[in-house]
Order: sequence, then structure tokens, then C-alpha cells
Amino acid sequence: MPNFNDLTLLPFCVGLTLLGLIGSWFAWRRRGVAAGTRGVAWSLLPVSLYLTGLLELVWDVVRSAVSWVTHLIFSPTVWAGVALFGVSVVLYVVSGVARSRRGDAPKAAGKPREKAPNKPATPAGELTATGPAPASAATAKAAKPQKGKAKQQDSSEFDEIEDILKRHGIT
Repeated sequence: MPNFNDLTLLPFCVGLTLLGLIGSWFAWRRRGVAAGTRGVAWSLLPVSLYLTGLLELVWDVVRSAVSWVTHLIFSPTVWAGVALFGVSVVLYVVSGVARSRRGDAPKAAGKPREKAPNKPATPAGELTATGPAPASAATAKAAKPQKGKAKQQDSSEFDEIEDILKRHGIT
């Protein structure tokens, strides 16, 4: 890549500004004041970037970005790093799936796992933080047997809903 050169960039920036000002004059005549003013604003940018020193900064940023991209594309070492990153992400996800299937909980370092406290008994059908409590055997026997598994599931769900509504006085 060529280096930043003050002697060639000043005339280049002045030339761009002059071309932009000429184009802005034509835009002002054809499309009105707003288009001409916008053209003047864009035309003054090259010289202002040069005079403030920002043109050199922009040049360095563009040159560095192009160098990084070409290094990324053509370097086998970088691609090996990208592949290892992908493998590590896949292994992390697989370990999370395996942990959830086994029911492992994260262990504290050096501490044995404590037993969960006993849950208090809740009436059948009452909603809890983990969902409705299981129905008692008496409630299950009272339900009418129906034909087909799908009908049994639907009716048992509707029976539970009806039971909850009755307990709250809604019929």
C-alpha cells in the first residue's frame, strides 16, 4: 500500500473541492437552494479533513483494515484459530445438552451436594411454582374413562380446569 504523502494529497483535496463546488453551482441552478447547499457542504470536506489532519487518520484506518482483511483471508494460521473457536463453541453447547439430560447441577468446589428440602404437600390440582400438583388417586378414579389416548388427555385437562374453576366459585 502506498504511504500517506502530504505533497500529493493537498492538490488532490483542493481539486476535489473545486470539482464539488462547480457541481454544487449547477445543482443550485437546476434543483434549488437545498441541493446546492448540500453540495457545498460535501465539497468542503476533503480540504477540511486535510487541514485538520483527519485525512491521515482516515488513511491509516483504511490501510489497517485492508491489511487485517487480507491477512485474515490468506493466513492458514488465522483459519486454524477460527476453526478452533468453532469447535470450542460446539463442545460447550454439547456439554450443556449432556448436563441437562443427566440432571447434573453445578457442584461447588470441595462441597458435597446438599439434599433439597422436603416440599410441603399441596392439594391436588392447586397451582404451584412448578405447575399444578398431581391429582390424587380418588380424583383419578372419579374421572370417566374415555376411548382413545387423545380424548383421555383432553378430558383430564378439562376436568382439572373445571375443578379449579369450581373451587374459585366460577361455574
